[in-house]
Amino acid sequence: MDRKSYTAELAGLRELRTEITAAEKTVATAQKELDKLTAQRARRVAGLAGYEGAQAAAVAKASGLSVGDVVRIAPLLDPTPAAVRAAKTDDQTAAAAPAPAPVAEPVAEPAVAVAPVLTRPAPVVEQSAPAAPETEAPTEVEDQAVAEQPAPAAAQVVPAASVAPVAATPRPVVEAGPRELPTLPEGPAGARFEAVTTGLVSKRPNFVQQARATVFLDVAAGTLAVRDQTVRLELGARTPGEILDAVLATAPGTERIYITAGAPWHDGAERYSTLKDAVAAWLNTPSERWTTAVGSGRDKLAGHFVHQRQPVGRYAPAAAPDSGSTEIRSMGEWFDPDGADVVTCRQAFTLLWQALRRHWDDAVLMGSPSQTGRDLWSRTVPTSGKWAGGFPVLSEELRGLLHATGGQGRTELILPPRVPEQLPALVEYDRTFAYAKHLWKSPVGTPRRITAAAFAAMTEAEQVKALMSCSHWNVRVTVPQGWNHVGLLPAPVTGDRAWVYPSEPGATFTTWAGGAEVHLALSNHLMPWKVEILGGLLFEDGKPLDEWGKRLKAAWADLTNLSRIHADERQRQAAYLASRAVRSVLLFGLGGFAQRPRLVSGTTPVGEALPAGVEILGQDGEVVTWQRQAGFSRDPYAHPEWAAYVWSGARAALLDMKYRQGKEVIGYAGALHARPGTVVYFGTDGIALTERQPWPYRGEPGDYLLKGHLTGPVEHPRSQEEYLKLRGLGRAELAEKGTDQ
Repeated sequence: MDRKSYTAELAGLRELRTEITAAEKTVATAQKELDKLTAQRARRVAGLAGYEGAQAAAVAKASGLSVGDVVRIAPLLDPTPAAVRAAKTDDQTAAAAPAPAPVAEPVAEPAVAVAPVLTRPAPVVEQSAPAAPETEAPTEVEDQAVAEQPAPAAAQVVPAASVAPVAATPRPVVEAGPRELPTLPEGPAGARFEAVTTGLVSKRPNFVQQARATVFLDVAAGTLAVRDQTVRLELGARTPGEILDAVLATAPGTERIYITAGAPWHDGAERYSTLKDAVAAWLNTPSERWTTAVGSGRDKLAGHFVHQRQPVGRYAPAAAPDSGSTEIRSMGEWFDPDGADVVTCRQAFTLLWQALRRHWDDAVLMGSPSQTGRDLWSRTVPTSGKWAGGFPVLSEELRGLLHATGGQGRTELILPPRVPEQLPALVEYDRTFAYAKHLWKSPVGTPRRITAAAFAAMTEAEQVKALMSCSHWNVRVTVPQGWNHVGLLPAPVTGDRAWVYPSEPGATFTTWAGGAEVHLALSNHLMPWKVEILGGLLFEDGKPLDEWGKRLKAAWADLTNLSRIHADERQRQAAYLASRAVRSVLLFGLGGFAQRPRLVSGTTPVGEALPAGVEILGQDGEVVTWQRQAGFSRDPYAHPEWAAYVWSGARAALLDMKYRQGKEVIGYAGALHARPGTVVYFGTDGIALTERQPWPYRGEPGDYLLKGHLTGPVEHPRSQEEYLKLRGLGRAELAEKGTDQ
């Protein structure tokens, strides 16, 4: 670009600035007019309530509101039968009265709505004994919301009332520990669970992300890939300061360093009681030249992030801490390098950017897959239609409920005697790009609360439609007598595991689950479960993630195809790693929508007072490293309803997935289509069994791919660590012998 072109571009920018300012004023004026019209509509709706024959449904249709919105504006139009309202009032009055002395007589369970049994033609499946559940420990990754943790619900959420069992017919109850899930409160407090946060909307951004100067460093070999060059570095003791000095001396202006091999944060780990302590100590290694960055700008976070395998260190020059910062990050955030050299890793990033750029002309690779995924999604927010102004963020109370009741991927190790002590084989199937299959429909807008009475009043067709819609249900579940397969619905427990999957016949538990899972429990081809609807949230079906998912699937398909056909082996490997990075963008981008209460970490000099409510992660002679929960941020991209719905659909597909040709179902796959007693392990988007399955693989998102086969007899793994070792052996054996072994 010459000086003349540069001057012309500046002039064009000034004109564009003027146009944008005018457009912003137009939008503000339109918003003011919209608010005025909305208030006018509310007044008219309230006025219609004065007519004796007014009906909420007719008013809702005329006004363009939902029945729930109309009732909130004009409570007199509430269509709930008077008898039901009176009974509810009586129940609330009785609950407030002193409890009578207990009587040693059978007490009937309260009336609830029993969901209809849904049926379909059943394939023949042989029966054998089921298995006891166990789940793997969670992981946590900065800004990616993948930690499986029972988040505390908001203050307005009240625990479920205990229910006395029928004394004449006692049933076994799952020992799920003391953790009780919240329920939807009655009265004014419950209104916050059918509301959105005022002034908080997910909008399309009006700016372009700025790319960061990035390099790739193999610490083990001392090799740096910067632009199109490879340079050997002397890294000394591999402390953060020495790495920064060496890299910036060679590549001034570097803002992000990805470590592809060597994991320097594990150096000297044997001196610490935990790996996390070792990482914290490494991140905070004293340096005269470098200090912890405090952060600034739109996408720069402050402080270090302490993680056992994928930490993030943020540093600024001690002499000029406001002059800019440099991050040290792990390549493992994006993909497992799996022995790839530093040049191949850099090429993978280049191919990733090129693939995304074909579908987003303003795509920029940010520090983590989560940040990248969420930024790319924001650039798919519609510019026309109902949601052109953006997607509203749910109330903090409702987000708290979803965090507390919506689990993530299913991880469960099934133990003997429900499976053999000696496994005839260990066969692993993995769902290809699994979550991409579940993005075509998601909940949008303000949910409508469905009570047990309201559900019971629906016709069977309406109940089925509600269960198959974007919904989240509070249910009491009973495993049917004669059931001898894996569990279908999650039950809450305390500790890191958070959820188990009861399968013992007759076991009863209360939980929350997505419509996909509840529908499967009622309609599975083996035996319908008893599901009692205690309440729920019914959303409008929408497509907020569909365009984002289609573009990511297209980028993934391009890279996957390139990894198979490129003539150069390095390029094939780089393309494969880039396709794995697209998977991470989707997986962690989706997790970012969950926006669980954030963990903030920091350091304080030894001897100074620590901030309130912190957990100490480690300490050396200079500083104390700590972390604390920062609660829910006012995040315009917080949509736990989307993440919860996709996770629910993925858990259901681990049990039962349909193969379609057009609209026709041509086959099934999943744990329920394997013989009972053959399922050994569930791992988020994969299953391990004791025998091969006839499930076709077409290379499409969601398909079950044969990933490993370890020939038996194999001693049953007793822990997740043992299972992972066997899984590695099975993958190696399959790679050596091929799929026809």
